[in-house]
Amino acid sequence: MRRLIRLSLLCAAALPGAALAHGGHDHGEPPGWTWDPWITMPLFLSALLFAIGWRRLYARSAGGQPRLRRRAWLFAAGWATLAGALVSPLHEAGERSFTAHMIEHELLMLLAAPLIVLAEPLSAMLWAFPPAARRALGRISASRPISVPFTWASGAVVATLIQAAVLWIWHMPTLFDVALASEGWHATQHLCFIVSALLFWTAMLGRRGAAASALGDRALAAFCLLVTSFVTGALGALMAFSDSPWYAGYARLALAPFGLSPAEDQQVAGLIMWVPGGLVHLAAALALFRTLLVPQRSADAV
Repeated sequence: MRRLIRLSLLCAAALPGAALAHGGHDHGEPPGWTWDPWITMPLFLSALLFAIGWRRLYARSAGGQPRLRRRAWLFAAGWATLAGALVSPLHEAGERSFTAHMIEHELLMLLAAPLIVLAEPLSAMLWAFPPAARRALGRISASRPISVPFTWASGAVVATLIQAAVLWIWHMPTLFDVALASEGWHATQHLCFIVSALLFWTAMLGRRGAAASALGDRALAAFCLLVTSFVTGALGALMAFSDSPWYAGYARLALAPFGLSPAEDQQVAGLIMWVPGGLVHLAAALALFRTLLVPQRSADAV
């Protein structure tokens, strides 16, 4: 219990300055914005395609306009979170502080990904293309080489296993240090996190078919969310209770912001993964379990 209280105090002290982590002992300047075209161009193109397609859909829609407006707000929130995590000074701060790095990952996987999934952007983006190209893209997406692997990877159990494997493998010291030392591998790490999170939240929040299968799908999704809360919580707890830093790239920094040692910086990062990460998955699981109980109550009342 004392250890948890100490970690909570460290977390409270470190979070307000995580974005200033790059201005540590080795660098006099605060972290700057990341204008890497490999990041900014995909973000710009996705926003442009969604805006054009959404406008065309909205003009053709009558009764579905409120839902389209809701999708636009969800996409804007998810896109802004994604851009903020990858382009703002938080991204560069993550090179100096594991806590800042962990905040970036949590924003990508726990906030941006589910918001984007709920916005269902691909159907809107499709309308940004001319009719002939739209039909061609529709045929390609419906073809077996595309639809079969996607259906398999976005299944609840498979998507849960993929995300768990990505998290644990990329947090292995050897691979994580490689990502810290190379911009290319760092981008690959983030791409793995984003893709696995999109598959996971598609499985958890995606549309369902018939009502009978929807009940079974929601029950399975709730169970997978519950399992994920334990899987991510276990990894975060291991970091939080470790007395030595796992990653040489951060250990070489000697002191993190606010005088935290690399081990303490890692403990705060682990606590962030353990508590907020676990709570998000747990809350989503409870919300799904509630949707399973409400229809049953209604049926009993009749």
